Amino acid sequence: MSASTALLVDAFGRIREVVEEVVDGLGPEELGSRPEGRGNSVAWLVWHLTRVQDDHVAGAAGTEQLWTADEWCAAFGLPFAADDTGYGHSSRDVAKVRGLTAELLTGYHAAVHESTVRFLRPLAVKDLDRIVDRGWTPPVTLGVRLVSVLADDLQHAGQAAYVRGLLGK
Repeated sequence: MSASTALLVDAFGRIREVVEEVVDGLGPEELGSRPEGRGNSVAWLVWHLTRVQDDHVAGAAGTEQLWTADEWCAAFGLPFAADDTGYGHSSRDVAKVRGLTAELLTGYHAAVHESTVRFLRPLAVKDLDRIVDRGWTPPVTLGVRLVSVLADDLQHAGQAAYVRGLLGK
């Protein structure tokens, strides 16, 4: 494994650690609790950051998302389209992410994390320059896409930790 991919594996591992810590010991009601009744809940934040990682890494790898391939979509039972990642969700949409357990959230995240690590391990430094999205100017490389996912996931993991703190946990 190159130093670059080792660094990426470490960074994604840190997200995994935060997700585990944030949901640990919380029940479905606490996970679904929304600051001031309108903020993002821990459940929505963890679901969303995991969906983004699953979507973007699967897209870069050319594989099906675990959300559908491993039937996590059915297990979660959320009233969204199978390709929904939570991007652009309204407050009303966020309110629909409820009744989830810590085990379900961490189970999906663990599966996505392991899939991400399997994808990253064999990469060489030159692979990070591969174009994965021509819909942007300039086109997006694999390295830029992975850093984008990391940045987004770390922000949401931090937000989830803050919301947990508001719960007094």
